[in-house]
Amino acid sequence: MGALVRRRVLVLSTDPIGPEMPGPAIRAWHLAQAVGEHADVTLASTVSVEGSHPNADLRLAYGPALTEMITAAEVTFAPSALVYMAQDLRAGPNPVAVDIYDPVHLENLEMGGPDQADHDRAVTRQAGVLNAALRRGDFFTCASERQRDFWLGSLAALGRVNPYTYDGDPLLTGLVSVVPFGLPDEPPRRRGPGLRGVLPGVEVGDKVVLWGGGVYNWLDPAAVVRAVDRLRHRVPEVRLVFLGMNHPNPGIPAMKVASDLVDLSAHLGLTGKYVFFNPGWVPYQRRADFLLDADVAVSTHLDHLETRYSFRSRVLDYLWAGLPMVLTGGDVLTDQVAGAGLGVAVAAGDDLALEDALARMLADPPPKERFAPLARQYTWATVARPLIEFCLQPHRAADTRVGRLSPEAAAGDA
Repeated sequence: MGALVRRRVLVLSTDPIGPEMPGPAIRAWHLAQAVGEHADVTLASTVSVEGSHPNADLRLAYGPALTEMITAAEVTFAPSALVYMAQDLRAGPNPVAVDIYDPVHLENLEMGGPDQADHDRAVTRQAGVLNAALRRGDFFTCASERQRDFWLGSLAALGRVNPYTYDGDPLLTGLVSVVPFGLPDEPPRRRGPGLRGVLPGVEVGDKVVLWGGGVYNWLDPAAVVRAVDRLRHRVPEVRLVFLGMNHPNPGIPAMKVASDLVDLSAHLGLTGKYVFFNPGWVPYQRRADFLLDADVAVSTHLDHLETRYSFRSRVLDYLWAGLPMVLTGGDVLTDQVAGAGLGVAVAAGDDLALEDALARMLADPPPKERFAPLARQYTWATVARPLIEFCLQPHRAADTRVGRLSPEAAAGDA
């Protein structure tokens, strides 16, 4: 992957970069680190930055500073929303790699709204944002082969699957490549206290079931609470901990499922005894302390379209920490976890199966060494390779270099 010159690469995030980072910012941080082994990287956030980065110049991307950074870069890697918002990216001449690992318009189907018309407008707007980025991008990164099929269909509908992009690249891997979420090369290392003896009610001898990450409308945390409500009679020392209730991005509001979850736990008399809520967001560099204090990790979701194309980054944290897992089936990572014998997949909404799976994983967890083969497939250095290759040899997509008719215009000529 060597290059004669070090390319100037800009990596952008629409989430805060610093001690407390949500998934998209963590992804930008680590991909900037991987690319920064081979290129001169600027990592910039449109929200806030704090601290420093080992392989990148960390900057705030706001107003004229964003324009300056885009102009100076030979290639920019950005989320779809920012490609839509930044005129300098949409209309600029330099190559743009677009990150579409998160199909946010499918998540928005689960968000709801005051009424169906408002909900429709929100989802339609999000689809329009994505389509603008799909029309502009020279290279796209997604999270799985299943997602890749989905995005190729979206690109085909917009006319991006055409003789120009197909010529010399019949599988279109030069247009859309799989760059999933990753995990560190090194194993988790404790830096300080985590949950036990720190969170009131969670003690050394307890059996900790961990819900890592945020609580969002497309997930089903209530199923875990109902399962624990029954499990506590079989395993009195069970403690369910929700690790992140408040998103660190101030632009992301609290979701209805989070408040409903707190109400359900209180109604069942579980809060502070068997169910615990961390009110903030765990600092990224401290997450190992909390993961290593858990016995079993859990992630549950509903049975809908978002599930099929999801890639739950929290599951990779569980894999990194060697935590036995109980997961709702239906997504790519759950299939891999269950297939490797690292956890149990249950059907959506099946609280009885969820209770039984938690009891089994607490009583008879898989051995730690079983986690390593799958974990090695997802190290950041491994998953970032397609993006690194594009950044070292950036180029405009073949069809964006020529004047092509849109599908609608071409149909009008028929």
